[in-house]
Amino acid sequence: MLHMMLRPRWVLALLAALAIAAGFALLGQWQLERAVEQAVVVERPTEEVRPLAALAEPDGPTEQAATGQRVEVTGSFVPGDTVVIEGRLNEGVEGYWVVGHLEVTDAAPGGLPVALGWAADADTARAAADRFDAGAGGETTVVGRFLPSEAPVAPADDADPRSMTTVAVAHLINVWADYDDRPVYFGYVTARDPAAGLEAISSPPPEQSVELNWLNVFYAVEWVVFAGFAVFLWYRLVRDAVERERDAAEVAAASGTASSGTVGG
Repeated sequence: MLHMMLRPRWVLALLAALAIAAGFALLGQWQLERAVEQAVVVERPTEEVRPLAALAEPDGPTEQAATGQRVEVTGSFVPGDTVVIEGRLNEGVEGYWVVGHLEVTDAAPGGLPVALGWAADADTARAAADRFDAGAGGETTVVGRFLPSEAPVAPADDADPRSMTTVAVAHLINVWADYDDRPVYFGYVTARDPAAGLEAISSPPPEQSVELNWLNVFYAVEWVVFAGFAVFLWYRLVRDAVERERDAAEVAAASGTASSGTVGG
């Protein structure tokens, strides 16, 4: 087959196939560059404080546009519903959150968990929770970052069965007193200003995401496939030509043999 490939017409055909493949490869590179250049950075003004009423409603899912947004909400904290959540990191240090139950009054009525602050040890957190419950009452305005509800996690076998490690609304409504069949926000707010005896919760803005133009990426891959196909097509044409010549030679050889046998007879 090698001698067939070295024939002038097939060498010229190979050069043409390589030129076409190179053109396809350049088109693929151009499409890939376009995909990178046109990558859209999804920027959301998460640090602008917005009213909760404009972002969420009770008994509904937390939309992507609301996740990580700093919000302002007014309501009344319910005494006795404040809980301590363990295993919460603050600047890399594990500790405890104190989470209160706010009944929203300046938006659609509903219960809203508010993370009031962080403590390094359980005793400090519990003391702060008791102090907060004692002073709860009356309307107050909270500014903080709105985040979606976390999934409930069952306590370890050797842990207190009432302990919590996540801000799970589905769990909290079972802890809050007399909270059957009432509206609730499926998200929570990390308060900017901590309650007395607690440290502020570190709640950085969400990372800005980048969306590639996947259509251009698909086109880039498509051009690379075309480039490979151009070279493969040349190889198939050469192989078919070789097989045709081989078949023709075998037929000619068989005819020659038959003729020789007839003459000899």
